[in-house]
Amino acid sequence: MKKSYQELLDNNKKWVDSQLAKDPNFFKKLANGQEPPVLWIGCADSRVPANQIVGAEPGEIFVHRNIANMVVYSDMNMLSVLDYAVNALKVKHIIVCGHYGCGGVKAAMSNKSIGLIDNWLRHIKDVYRLNKVELDSIEDEEKRFDRYVELNVVEQVFDLSTTTIVQNAWNKKQDLHIHGWVYGVGDGLVKDLEVNVGSNKDLDSVFQLKF
Repeated sequence: MKKSYQELLDNNKKWVDSQLAKDPNFFKKLANGQEPPVLWIGCADSRVPANQIVGAEPGEIFVHRNIANMVVYSDMNMLSVLDYAVNALKVKHIIVCGHYGCGGVKAAMSNKSIGLIDNWLRHIKDVYRLNKVELDSIEDEEKRFDRYVELNVVEQVFDLSTTTIVQNAWNKKQDLHIHGWVYGVGDGLVKDLEVNVGSNKDLDSVFQLKF
């Protein structure tokens, strides 16, 4: 159901009233600061709201979203969020969450030019290049699409693990773990890809930075 602009404002007031009915100090507590244990890197898709998916309350998840949940080394927005989450908030877990039916990944499977976003999709196409043998062996297009979504998450977990921000945190013995998930828009369930990295010892030596 589509919401009108005014409905959004009206719903905000209703939400405030409902929160205050449960806890009169709800917003006062939030105003005191945040200590979320989790950083969520997800897709900007409107069907994938981080907090709702896992039943989290405001203040429990620090969120960064972009097209196809990408970790791009030159993306200062993502790096700034990551730096603040790791070094200021001291999050203990970073979740990279993709989702089946992702439009960005679907577009990257095609050679059709869309416009400016082609430059962003180029990073997703690299994931196909790295996994071409496996993906080309999947004859069913929908299954290949689903697997491409999963492999994209796996690659972003790796890319996140090799950033200087994460590497430096591990060098300082900071408790930090990275995980890869995929969300099913059609059933609401999260699939844990069991791609977990908690130390640069989990990486090849060439990626283990020395500070």
